[in-house]
Amino acid sequence: MVHNWCNCVPNSANTEFDAGAVLRTQKGNVLESNIYEYLGIRYAKAPTGDLRWKAPQEPESTTGTLKAQEYAPYCPGVNDGLSSRIDEDCLFANIWTPANATSDSKLPVMVFFQSGGYIRNASPYVNGTRLISASNNNIIFVNFNYRVGMFGFLASKEVKEDGDFNAGLLDQRFLLSWIQKHIEVFGGDPEHVILHGESAGAGSVALQLVAYGGKDEGLFAGAIAESTFMPGLPSPDDLQYQFDRVANATDCADADDALKCLRGIKSPDLQTHNEKAPFDGRTYRSYFYWAPTTDGDMFSDLPSKLYEKGEFVKVPLLSGSCTNEGSNYAVNAGSSAQFIRYMQNEYPYLTTDDTETILDLYPQEPKIAKHDTWFPSASRAYGEATFICPTNNILNAFAEHADPKTLWSYRYNVAIEEFTNDGYGVPHVSNAPAVFGPDMTAAKAGPSYRTYNAPMVPIVQNYWISFVRSFDPNTHRDEDAPRWENWGDDQRRLVFELNNNTMESVNKGQRERCEAWLDMSGSTKQ
Repeated sequence: MVHNWCNCVPNSANTEFDAGAVLRTQKGNVLESNIYEYLGIRYAKAPTGDLRWKAPQEPESTTGTLKAQEYAPYCPGVNDGLSSRIDEDCLFANIWTPANATSDSKLPVMVFFQSGGYIRNASPYVNGTRLISASNNNIIFVNFNYRVGMFGFLASKEVKEDGDFNAGLLDQRFLLSWIQKHIEVFGGDPEHVILHGESAGAGSVALQLVAYGGKDEGLFAGAIAESTFMPGLPSPDDLQYQFDRVANATDCADADDALKCLRGIKSPDLQTHNEKAPFDGRTYRSYFYWAPTTDGDMFSDLPSKLYEKGEFVKVPLLSGSCTNEGSNYAVNAGSSAQFIRYMQNEYPYLTTDDTETILDLYPQEPKIAKHDTWFPSASRAYGEATFICPTNNILNAFAEHADPKTLWSYRYNVAIEEFTNDGYGVPHVSNAPAVFGPDMTAAKAGPSYRTYNAPMVPIVQNYWISFVRSFDPNTHRDEDAPRWENWGDDQRRLVFELNNNTMESVNKGQRERCEAWLDMSGSTKQ
């Protein structure tokens, strides 16, 4: 609830900062919880026209009052219709601060990376109000939009010649640089920035850790990655067909400069081609057709290889997964052939030897209610290949190359009746309502956290807040919560369950399967 409108600034009415624009007053919202909310702050120039598929640029300089009272449009994703809420001019951030924060407060800053599989901005309105309140007004929360889908991840020789690969990831990095310049004005400490993402947001965090060979530019001091989504990152040459498909569909293929032609198309017309399609040589549309690329610059090698070599930023890390990460995405396969075809559809470079290995690793399991015979195998295989094993393998790399005493993991196993009754178990990012509070996220699991799962909220929130404040989830943990042990060689992780939060070691079977996926990373392009 918003009590009133005010000329509210973090420290004084005369505050100025230069975000490419000189904003003499940030006019935001005062919330009932004594928290200031600043919405729709531009952090980069509109990435339109000639700036399509280019790195973000500083916004135009201007003076005056920024009315930071409404969300700005978020970035167009796959099959989105453009509207007042969705627009190609979308590079905006939102900030929540304690009302008493000043430029001397030096509060830890939690920067949230949205989910959406790199194909959409799936959580533009998630905010940290409940987290700030639960921290006793001891943190600042930031979220932001970044380019996704075709606008964020088009790759080809044409883009290489006159553009920038991985525009969506460059947006993220630009925002982090913006925070370094300006968050102090809002009461934040630029030396105490924690990256926090779920799904593709967590995957983005994982990619920022290995960007440019793990070069530490002082942009962040810690990271939280929930249900890390790691699709394949093929090379630009591998992805040329995506550019060619768009060029052919828009009659730009025969232009003297196909990329210039595409940049000249109006957003609504080009957006009609921002859609899912099959990967090259496959029949069925992939869930996640658009994704980052191993471009030779931001990523000199596949992410898994960079982690194995220790080429990542060494910071405290909290990272984990839900028990049934793949259940929301798995094909309801009735045969082993359908199961393997599904895996090839999502990972198109799998070889015959790879598919034989996958069948050995994931034989037919007991049938689950409301699903066909090979659904459990498909669910486990996709969940481990895409979410769980990338998480575990990154944790192992940190344990080997970084400080294992600053490394924590979890398995989220809190049941939600409507999911378990339908055979989905504890699916992807079902922990989100526990992190943000049931009213701060659109997750379907939310209602249970107002009733029978409500006791999980303070436990999870206080672990997360403790990590943000002290780089250790134990320092400010809930009084009823157990001590969270480090990951280490025995792969210890905290299992979240209602009224039963305990430590476990990853079982031998999952360890072996994750090692196998790491061996197949050349085929999965992870």
